[in-house]
Amino acid sequence: MEIRIQSTGAVVQEQEFRAMFPNTSLPVPLTETAINGLGGDIVFEGPYPVATRYQTVVRQGVIQIGDKWHTNYVAVDLSPEACAALDAQQAASVRQDRNARLAACDWTQLPDAPVDSATWATYRQALRDITAQPGFPWDITWPVEPQ
Repeated sequence: MEIRIQSTGAVVQEQEFRAMFPNTSLPVPLTETAINGLGGDIVFEGPYPVATRYQTVVRQGVIQIGDKWHTNYVAVDLSPEACAALDAQQAASVRQDRNARLAACDWTQLPDAPVDSATWATYRQALRDITAQPGFPWDITWPVEPQ
């Protein structure tokens, strides 16, 4: 549990708060009444923002909402380098998936395969063209495997 010290605005853990009052018998668990009586406020968990894929959520102190104190979280943009690394990781994942799908249907291109090899060849080319889609690597449409 986190506790905000009213006089300083500092936020401390319960153990630190208890240590501030070594000669005081405090209830277990600490109650809001006991904390308030000693000049503290409970810090409740605050709202958590929704982040885009190019953001991360970080804690930024505490904020008062009504008469209660809450943790304050904000969405922060990633650096251009981090965005590029995230894109590269997603692209690698899509390529790995694509390669597994291609490997799973390699047999369809054998001369004696009992399938419509032209239909499968079209499907396989669509898999290879995944990286050319406008939304690659995030917004892609996978081709439908022939039956």
